[in-house]
Amino acid sequence: MITYLLPLLIGYTGGRAVHGIRGGVVGAAATMGVIVGTDIPMFIGAMLMGPLTAWIMKKLDKVWEGRVKPGFEMLIDNFSAGIVGAALAIFGMLVIGPVVKAFSDGASNVVEFLVHNGLLPLTSIFIEPAKVLFLNNAVNHGILTPLGTEQALQNGKSILFLLEANPGPGVGVLLAYMFFGKGLARASAPGAALIQFVGGIHEIYFPYILMKPILILATIAGGMTGIFTLVVTGAGLRSPAAPGSIIAVFAATAKDSYFGVALSVLLAATVSFLIASVILRTSKTTDVDALGQATSRMEELKGKKSSVSSTLLGAGGGTAVLTRPIQNIVFACDAGMGSSAMGASVLRNKIKAAGFPEVKVTNSAIANLSDTYDVVVTHQDLTERARPVTSSAVHVSVDNFMNSPRYEEIVELVKSSNAGSGAEGSTAVAEPAAGAHAAQPAVVGGKDVLLPESVILTGTATDRDSAIDEAGKLLLDRGAVDMGYIHAMHEREESVSTYMGSFLAIPHGTNAAKNHILHSGVSIVRYPEGIDWGGKQVKFVVGVAGINNEHLHILSSIAKIFTDKAQVAQLEQATSVQEVLDLFGKVNA
Repeated sequence: MITYLLPLLIGYTGGRAVHGIRGGVVGAAATMGVIVGTDIPMFIGAMLMGPLTAWIMKKLDKVWEGRVKPGFEMLIDNFSAGIVGAALAIFGMLVIGPVVKAFSDGASNVVEFLVHNGLLPLTSIFIEPAKVLFLNNAVNHGILTPLGTEQALQNGKSILFLLEANPGPGVGVLLAYMFFGKGLARASAPGAALIQFVGGIHEIYFPYILMKPILILATIAGGMTGIFTLVVTGAGLRSPAAPGSIIAVFAATAKDSYFGVALSVLLAATVSFLIASVILRTSKTTDVDALGQATSRMEELKGKKSSVSSTLLGAGGGTAVLTRPIQNIVFACDAGMGSSAMGASVLRNKIKAAGFPEVKVTNSAIANLSDTYDVVVTHQDLTERARPVTSSAVHVSVDNFMNSPRYEEIVELVKSSNAGSGAEGSTAVAEPAAGAHAAQPAVVGGKDVLLPESVILTGTATDRDSAIDEAGKLLLDRGAVDMGYIHAMHEREESVSTYMGSFLAIPHGTNAAKNHILHSGVSIVRYPEGIDWGGKQVKFVVGVAGINNEHLHILSSIAKIFTDKAQVAQLEQATSVQEVLDLFGKVNA
């Protein structure tokens, strides 16, 4: 597994990150070249060959993109992948493999020199800063693991497996923040310490170092102490400890090394704690916003969102703290077709007016959410359902989607988060995440979404439930839905109100009821005297049934109208169906 499986998985994963599954396949093929070209585990070679081969394949695919005649795509794809994979495998075997072997031999000689001269603890001077800069995997799995594997095969254990994975230095810094930190850093440190020590996710303590870079001295001293203890006791691990959890460490400990390993972790944590405590007590008070800024810098170093940033920033309030410019906002409701689309349209217009057209505002069903958004807006009754799957986002709860005062807070948040980032005025547009609907108005094909016969100027219903039936029957009569969808409209209303504000309600079905929609449709019923809608007065009921994005253009129009008091007044005074249709037509123009 060490010789073949793990390097191949590394090569495939690196290639896939660059060019999808196709990149992963050619990356794994090329990795095979460096594997057979040497007699040591080729983790570093795999880290190089996987992404490199996928990048070359990606560039070549661009060359003939759109130029291949229909019917020849598979021929070109298969031959090009085979040729590139084979060529890079040969290149890896003849060039990369020997280079990595020479590097590994050199590193091995350096390690042997340090061991023989009692200088191995000095490696912490390099290892601890490298961890914070996200070079830990390259150091641990690229250098220490191959060398440690050779030692373990000969001696049954190796000290090298614990040089980087020791959880002691990191947990010592977090314990110091627990006692001597300030604000959010102190509040979040206990949870972070548990995750780092037991969960083995060391990156959770990196922002605490980045807040006060001088604290790297504490982790270096703790690391040196831990390594020195291992040298003195002759302790080691049988295999790599990944992740660097105390559980994984003890699971990999050689049978004669439990005392030495435990002492190494304890003393490393103690020394790190003592030095970090002195630094925190004698230095200036940390800015209360420093943890968020440090987490943002950590994510920049990592090149992507941190899986634990929301954990360390959510202490005390349970809400993530923004650590990056806002680029992606999602409105989430149960079905993702009605209220969320309306709210997205309203907020998008406000954000564009504020000068940030590049900020993407989408809508989605809660079931389709993923943790890829910066801000998630939900009805206050749905927030707790959305929070677990979007834990790294800032969550905003509203009681109506049309004119919530919290929209102004979101606009201000966009302004402040993008200040100085160069985002304002840019033309870049982020792609919506999988499962999200772009709430931008869509061009409708096939059947019209809003027909004259689906508009009633004087409804006969006197309460909420009968109004839902009236709006739903208009959709049923035109063949847009079956009877099951009307039942789902009532089910949706019982769980979360579809009242939008501005005298408007938009009843629609649940996410599970989409199979009852035959084609997209919208109905409009006006109640001049108003009806009670869960304690709110409603004069306009808009029934919504949407497939894909076909209905979103009319919802966007509705949103624009109902955020304009003058246009709402025109709707109230309209004397014909055509006036209503003309008003929406003007908005769409």
